[in-house]
This record gives sequence, structure tokens and C-alpha cells, in this order.
Amino acid sequence: MDVAEMDSRDWTVLIDDIVAGDFYDVEAGKKVSVPYDSIVFRESLDGMEEALVADLNLGDKLAVVADENTYDALGGRVVRALKAFGVNDAIVLKNPHADMRNAAELADRLKEFDSVIAVGSGTINDLCKYITAQDGRRYAVFATAASMNGYTSTTASMTLDTGLKVSLPARAPSGFFVDMAVSAVAPSHLAASGFADCVARSVAQIDWWMSHRLLGTMYRSVPFEIQIEDEIALNKCAHLLPKGDLDATARLYRVLTLCGLGIGFIGVSNPGSMGEHQISHYIDCFAGPLHPGTLHGQQVGVASLTMARIQQGLLAQSDPPVMRPTPIDANGMKQRMGGAAAECLEQLQRKAFDTVTVEKVNEKLAQIWPELKHEAQAFMIPVAEMEKLLSDAGAPTTAVDLGLDLEFYRQAVRHGHEMRDRFSFVDIAANAGVLEPTVSKQT
Repeated sequence: MDVAEMDSRDWTVLIDDIVAGDFYDVEAGKKVSVPYDSIVFRESLDGMEEALVADLNLGDKLAVVADENTYDALGGRVVRALKAFGVNDAIVLKNPHADMRNAAELADRLKEFDSVIAVGSGTINDLCKYITAQDGRRYAVFATAASMNGYTSTTASMTLDTGLKVSLPARAPSGFFVDMAVSAVAPSHLAASGFADCVARSVAQIDWWMSHRLLGTMYRSVPFEIQIEDEIALNKCAHLLPKGDLDATARLYRVLTLCGLGIGFIGVSNPGSMGEHQISHYIDCFAGPLHPGTLHGQQVGVASLTMARIQQGLLAQSDPPVMRPTPIDANGMKQRMGGAAAECLEQLQRKAFDTVTVEKVNEKLAQIWPELKHEAQAFMIPVAEMEKLLSDAGAPTTAVDLGLDLEFYRQAVRHGHEMRDRFSFVDIAANAGVLEPTVSKQT
């Protein structure tokens, strides 16, 4: 079915096939098996909550976890609907963060329950999926906003005690349930954040493809193939997201969900997280009091524009950049990153080039450069188009829009790649000594 012609009855087309195990992955040569029992999108789930949860066989005593905002939006209704499962009230977290301290505290409060029902988006979902992964319990999630692509992913974005933000193995939800009417009236900046996470596909795919072609790292096309048609349809209605349009919200959820499912297929988050996410993670980890309180997706949108400028600037050159041995400033990293510096240094060293390897990599880059330039065009969203899409969706497009100190954002662009061993175009620019001109133009 053409996704451009979908109505509300078809919001989970293809998604249903994947959950049922009927989707054939041509690359892998087999049908895909995924760890989800049920994914349901409806205009309203009011009155369906008990039946949806009952079908999952989660046990007799369930905990409902929400924060103050998501409880008001949907959590209270879910609590009332699940009385038969021993639910008398929700565990309502106040200003929670997806970090190890909050995870430990919540895990202690969840000890007596058979399974967990999360009501919320990023933080609530990450905490519940991480905690349940530690002891094998199952969980389900009722979404409250289309703000991120992690609902169906098998990783949780958690901040370690050192302050470093990482993706950790986590529990996939047994059930993922979306009440579109609830999400459509959520604050508009939440959908804008989710949309910006979707826009990152373009730059993440270019980074990942380049790494595959240049360094031989793994690459799979199926995560992109299952979502690209929906991405095109979503981009055409991005301007309707700030208006709370129901169908635009559903299209956003489809892309977010398919992205998470694609990551689940292959077991790594590379399809949606490369150089652009490293910039956003740097902000979250090291901004401290300079952090404006922006959402991860909002930061990813701005970082995706930065990555697009870096990638497209380099790919526009007839000759490839010539890299030098990877510059490693261990003392500078310690000053910038504090307790997280040692782990970041280890990550950087895994992808660092010495005088021997850099010569070989430069030779390979020169060999593949004409082909790489052509191949990247198929994945690319031009900078001006990306900027308009983000603006139409109500998402920030500059560091100033984020409310972030400009010099700190420039620092994040310079040094975000030091946090992770994934090789991106930022690494090429930094190793070639040509990153600074792009950094200095960031606004």
C-alpha cells in the first residue's frame, strides 16, 4: 500500500507484518523475528487499555510508572483501567533523569511487581526498559508524545555515574500503544523533537555508509528501506505537526517506530545515531549549568544541520581530504570531560589512525572518492531543505535557537567525536585539519 494514501485504519501497515514475523529481510535471506507482542496505534485507546495489557500476559501485579506530566496526560486513565491487575496508583517520578542513580531508586520501588507499564516517552521509557532488562521482567509502554525514536529500540540511553551518556542493552517493550489523540495535543515542541530525530537519518546514513566503504565496518540497508517511503510522506506534512494534526502525528509515529524496529533487526543503533548524536551527547554530558534544558531530539536536529554542512562541504570537493594521524589531546579531554575522560579516550583510540594506518586509509579514500560522492547523493537531504523541514516542524535550527551558549556548541562540534568509536565525517574533517572553518560558522 502507498503510505501517502493511508487512513487511520492503516497506521500500522508493515509494522503489523514485522511484529507477526511475516517481514522478509532480503539482505539476511530470512524472515525477521522481533521481540514485540503487540504494537497498536488508534485515534483513541480510551476503554481499550485493560484488554491491550491483558493480551500480553504480564502477570497479576503490575506497576504503572509515569512522571507528573505524563500522569496528567494519560497515566491517571491507565491506572483507573488496570485495577484488575492490582494497580491502585502510579509511581509518579518528579523531574526524573535517565541515569544510574534514578534507575537504582526506581528498581528498588519496582521489586514487588511482576511487570511494568511505562506511561511517557524518553526518560520514563528508558528507565523502565533498562531496569526490566536487568532481571528479565517484561514491560509495556503507553506513549504520550512522538518525541523520540526509542519506543521500539532495544537500547536505553542512560547517563553513567561518570556523566557519560551511553546506549545500553535494554528490554524491548512487549506492547507499544499509541493514543493519537493524546499525542496530538502534547506540547508541540515534543513532536518537533521527534521529527528532528527522524531528519537525522540522512546524515547518519551517510556517515555509516562512508565508514563501511572506507573502513569495512558493518552496514545494513534494511533499517533505511523500511522507513524511507514513510519519511518522504512525513516530510510533506511536517508543517502540520505544530498544529497537532492527527494524521501528521501518526506519520511521525510510523517513522519513529520503523526506525526503532530497524535498529532492533540489526542490534546496533548506527542507522539513527552517528556524528550528529555525538554532538548532542556531548551537550547532555558536559554542558552542566550551560544546558538550556532542551530535548535530545531538538539538539539532534541542530547537530544534523551541522553534520550536513560538514558532509556536503567535503563531498562537494573534487579531491578527497588528506588526513593526518589522529590528534589526541588527553589532557584537554580530561579538562573538558572530567571523570568521563578515560572512557572517552579509550573510545577515541579505537578509531585513531597512526602514521602507518592513516597512509593506507588516505589511499583507500582517494580510490573510492568519486564513487562515494555519487553514492552519498542517494542518502542526502540538502542543507537548505533540511533547515526548512526543521523550521516547518517547529524545531530549532541553530544553537541560539536552543538557548545554548554558542561557544559551548562549537566545542561540542569540535570534540563530540571523541566520545565514541563510530567513525564519521567529523573524524575525517578533524584528522584532515579542516573542521574549524565549519565550527566557526555555527550560529
